[in-house]
Amino acid sequence: MTGVTRRKLFGLTGAGIALAGAGAAAGVGADRLVAGATEPAAMSAVDFHGEHQAGIVTPTQANLHFAALDVTTTEVAALRELLRTWTDAARRMTAGQQVTPDGAVGGAAQAPPADTGEALDLPASDLTLTIGFGPSLFDDRFGLAAKRPPQLVDLPAFPKDKLDPARSGGDLCIQACANDPQVAVHAVRNLVRLGFGTTAVRWSQLGFGRSSSTSRAQQTPRNLFGFKDGTNNIKSEDTDVLRDQVWAQAGDGPEWMTGGTYLVARRIRMHIETWDRESLEGQEQIIGRTKDSGAPLGQSGEYDPVDLDVGGAGGEPLIAEDAHIRLASHQTRNGVRILRRGYNFVDGSDGVGHLEAGLFFLAFNRDTRTQYIPMQQALSAKDAMMEYVQHTGSAHFAIPPGVGPDSSWGDGLFA
Repeated sequence: MTGVTRRKLFGLTGAGIALAGAGAAAGVGADRLVAGATEPAAMSAVDFHGEHQAGIVTPTQANLHFAALDVTTTEVAALRELLRTWTDAARRMTAGQQVTPDGAVGGAAQAPPADTGEALDLPASDLTLTIGFGPSLFDDRFGLAAKRPPQLVDLPAFPKDKLDPARSGGDLCIQACANDPQVAVHAVRNLVRLGFGTTAVRWSQLGFGRSSSTSRAQQTPRNLFGFKDGTNNIKSEDTDVLRDQVWAQAGDGPEWMTGGTYLVARRIRMHIETWDRESLEGQEQIIGRTKDSGAPLGQSGEYDPVDLDVGGAGGEPLIAEDAHIRLASHQTRNGVRILRRGYNFVDGSDGVGHLEAGLFFLAFNRDTRTQYIPMQQALSAKDAMMEYVQHTGSAHFAIPPGVGPDSSWGDGLFA
């Protein structure tokens, strides 16, 4: 693959952070390399090709730009061509290259550049690009109704949801994760630009400070409530669990989804000002873990097994019946698990003196009908933490399998 490779980033700690937007502004400075730094993770490229799409079990990067799009054309050929164009551009950008060779500055002076250029001086930064297809794509516009997987249901209404239609749904999704926020924004910006006339952005979300780990090599991060989040998340090393709980298998549904998975995206507003007035003991009882080490109540270490039966002084279980980890635990969900890949966000203020902050929840599972939906129904109805959070956006996407050097996103769907 030819083209101009981005120059190594040294001494550019603050450059361009403002372009990433308010949602990514908090805490992103640490994700850029400072002068003299040699952190490999920030310089490396993630292989775009493979059995599964990157950006699912890939060690979770520091920053996110997620976009949901509507398809504005009714021409099947135009949609297929766009998916091929996106694939070619994604191959290049995830390798640290421009959208096209010399695309930012090497074209005709009187024509718009083929690459917007804000990532010229930046490394690949572990950029991954993941694409998905929403339920609304499988209508009568493109003759895809018979190819809609049975797992790709319209998510039901959950108790206490307050969904904004302008932050929900979408025909397509693009998930860009990177260790530099500007690299992620550049990737989505250029794919959106390539889609002019064929797609239009429905909604988007910036995220910072990953709220889960997808590799045992990563430490468990903290969410905006200050608690370690996703301690028991499925890890990339758990290959048997991934096979059973995440990857679609032959016979699960249409053949084009074998090796893929299903993504649930939920924008969760966290009422952090209310939470901040809760006592430490109260916070720990709501979560079911200690705030310092992240240990389950009644245990001493973060990774100690959760014991839902351990009792307190009064005989009641230490982990309450409405504690978050009890209701979300695979021990109470008949062994069902999901792979989480969420991010924190702060989108300014809400106009009445509160931060518009929360968790952009991303979860991958093999069958949303039997995994995410029953779990969320239990959490929405019983979780003590629901007093402090509100789901304001929702979407569901089929994530097809990965591609090879000679194939493109959507090839299986349109075969």
